[in-house]
Amino acid sequence: MTKNKNKEFESLVSDIINNEYFLETKKDLHHGTSKYEHSMRVAKLSYKLARIFKADIKDTTRAGLLHDFFLGTRKEKPENSYLRHPVTAMNNAKKYFNVNDIEAEAIKTHMFHQVLLKKLFPFINRKEKVSVKEFKPKSKEGWIICASDLLVSIMECERFQFTYVANVALLLVFNILMFKN
Repeated sequence: MTKNKNKEFESLVSDIINNEYFLETKKDLHHGTSKYEHSMRVAKLSYKLARIFKADIKDTTRAGLLHDFFLGTRKEKPENSYLRHPVTAMNNAKKYFNVNDIEAEAIKTHMFHQVLLKKLFPFINRKEKVSVKEFKPKSKEGWIICASDLLVSIMECERFQFTYVANVALLLVFNILMFKN
């Protein structure tokens, strides 16, 4: 990022990255890195994509940073599970940062690609129950967070590359179908 864009980015998220509770995410591993680093990558990509797709830059950037805002691993608590952690992250974001409706929706729906895979292949994560309607992004900002998280995860999890490439392909096809009208 250029120096000016970097300053703008930092001004949008300074309250979050200086928050004591959010800084705890530096201690949690996520995709082979810290949850903090993963979230920063998603936020930076979301910031760039929001500019390209003329989405709300502030809402998209902040939601990107807060999309995995939960402490502990996905296996430690049921509310942190693979497909339910977005709700936990959204609730934490509301509690600590008073996020608006667009930010909350983008955080809650960031795992939509995995919800679709779960519906197509119900034997994946059998215990998890999720609704496509509930977790489908309703805003441009939500779609950007979903795509950004997926792309960053691909880069972070090269050892699982086939699965993530399949997810990206599925997400892109779905996006084309959704925005065809």
